[in-house]
Amino acid sequence: MKILVTGAAGFIGMHTCLRLLARGDEVTGLDNLNDYYDVRLKEDRLKQLQGHSNFTMCRMDLADSAAVGQLFAKQQFQRVINLAAQPGVRYSLKNPHAYIQSNIVGFTNVLEGCRHNQVEHLVYASSSSVYGANTAMPFSVHQNVDHPVSLYAATKKANELMAHTYSHLYGLPTTGLRFFTVYGPWGRPDMSPSLFTSAILEGRAINVFNHGKMRRDFTYIDDIVEGVIRVLDQPAVSDSAFDCGNPDPASSYAPYRLYNIGNHEPVELMSFIETIEEAAGRKAEKIMLPMQDGDVLATYADTENLQQAVGFSPRTSINAGVAQFVAWYKDYYGNRVN
Repeated sequence: MKILVTGAAGFIGMHTCLRLLARGDEVTGLDNLNDYYDVRLKEDRLKQLQGHSNFTMCRMDLADSAAVGQLFAKQQFQRVINLAAQPGVRYSLKNPHAYIQSNIVGFTNVLEGCRHNQVEHLVYASSSSVYGANTAMPFSVHQNVDHPVSLYAATKKANELMAHTYSHLYGLPTTGLRFFTVYGPWGRPDMSPSLFTSAILEGRAINVFNHGKMRRDFTYIDDIVEGVIRVLDQPAVSDSAFDCGNPDPASSYAPYRLYNIGNHEPVELMSFIETIEEAAGRKAEKIMLPMQDGDVLATYADTENLQQAVGFSPRTSINAGVAQFVAWYKDYYGNRVN
């Protein structure tokens, strides 16, 4: 198939492109390579995609409506995976406008491109952050998510609402994937796995928020990509059993679906740190701190719907996944961890 992957220089984007190329799809990657974190890492990810005859890179900002519209019209993509976004909960407290431009304006341009060019299926990244102040565990896509605690979460909830509108008005099949904490080789340097690993290997203290009394549904990148591809291959359809009198947030009379994509096995933060320590062969000096604004105590994915729909079942244990991540980290950043 001819597929557009936005955010191709990103962590999940690069791995998704590699998997699509490996099975023979024609992939166009789009990314603006902004400097939210080290651009060199993004460029090195793109190097993993270079040399594939079926890959084309397009450096572009999704908020540029004219350029995005021209790209869609020219390439006539069959399917689209939208992974581009301004990420991060805490950064949204400092630079809210970046989230509106990327996550709202940019996503609108993707929806318009799909609408006007007969795209067969749009798969887009949502986030576990949409569950916000919800404390009912595990998080279920059948729950309402009306109480976000960060602007980032609010923009992701907005994406889900916007996608439903286009599914309803134009019959565009859309599927939103609520990603839980994703980790693995080529991961983002601003995420806790990289922050902890770099500090431990370099002998620096790590900040442990809420005194480590948080739980996260850490999910290995290979499992995430497997789920994304399976969903891409099954365009959303209308739910014949949908009840407008008792609406299910996860489906619709329109061709629209929402799924959690996670490990379905939350891990306490202190346990995760201990696993990194074991893989790194060093102990961490820990600075215990209170909870940060915009953060949540726990994330825990109910993935039953995704399992039933596409047979998604994570297979990578925390021990195996962390070991592979730390090994990659040592190799990639070797000159800094001697």
